Amino acid sequence: MTDVVKYRPEPDELSYTFGGREAVLRVRPGTILELYTEDCFGGRVRTVDDLPSQVCQFPYLNPVTGPVHVEGAEPGDTLAVHFISIEPARDWAVSTTFPHFGALTSTHTTATLQPPLDEVVWRYDVDVAAGTATYRARRGDYTVALPLDPMHGTAGVAPGAFEARMTITPDAHGGNMDTPELRAGVTAYFGVNVSGALFALGDGHCRQGHGEVCGTGIEAAMNTTVVVDVIKGAGTPWPRLESDDALMSTGSARPLEDAYRISQHDLVTWTAELVGLDQLDAYQLVSQAGEAPVGNVCDTNYTMVAKVDKRYLGGLGGYGGVHARLRETAQHYLNHR
Repeated sequence: MTDVVKYRPEPDELSYTFGGREAVLRVRPGTILELYTEDCFGGRVRTVDDLPSQVCQFPYLNPVTGPVHVEGAEPGDTLAVHFISIEPARDWAVSTTFPHFGALTSTHTTATLQPPLDEVVWRYDVDVAAGTATYRARRGDYTVALPLDPMHGTAGVAPGAFEARMTITPDAHGGNMDTPELRAGVTAYFGVNVSGALFALGDGHCRQGHGEVCGTGIEAAMNTTVVVDVIKGAGTPWPRLESDDALMSTGSARPLEDAYRISQHDLVTWTAELVGLDQLDAYQLVSQAGEAPVGNVCDTNYTMVAKVDKRYLGGLGGYGGVHARLRETAQHYLNHR
């Protein structure tokens, strides 16, 4: 029988780092976790008048739920996390611009002699039944209903070597990758660096364009259900994703071209291993069949995704069919909940 564990953290139980924190739960591989995650502002930005600079305090931004200790996960293993469902927990969500954050403004690392952007909040009405989040212009009367495409911007495990990384920073452990590819039905794979892996999750978005250009998606609290498993003796150098149709590798770094190279390198070497190809043959195949969705271009590291359709790989999935097996577990849960 599959264990189902429900966890809703109190505000003082939220975490703001990967690593450096004791586990809030200990679970066995195969456990289904029903988790509540707060939005990146901790629920403090509720109206268009709640400016983050006034109602939030750095570094208490981008909280995550966890970490969760998964029994049997040890360095050298891979943690598999299948996202069964991601559902907005409230009927509203917010997005913002910041004076020195985002892809189209000056930052402390890209200093220019121009005025900072205005700090503006947009509030979205979220209708789960209709499947929409409604955009309303702040300086005009334009309104449009955008389709919901819930995702998690932040997911990962503890780094190694006693490191504690802020949740806003994506790297090899995962973190704030902000890729819309991390949606329900996808399995994420993280290389384990410490005993128990110490998985954590947060930063839900009702939807987000590729790149998270303004620095925020449609930020929302989420009720998210995942199932976790451990793949013994399988290394995963950078977070990987698998859907029913595609394999994906991520890379996070600055400059953006290095994030691109990391993701492409991982997908090429993964493809070579999976299909049994010479590395240059895999390089050629990914070069012609691959895609490169952008994760974020606004965080302390940028994130790129390299993606290839499984039909070009003979239909093969990663890690000996873990995604398909967890998909079956997810479907059984959905059919009986």
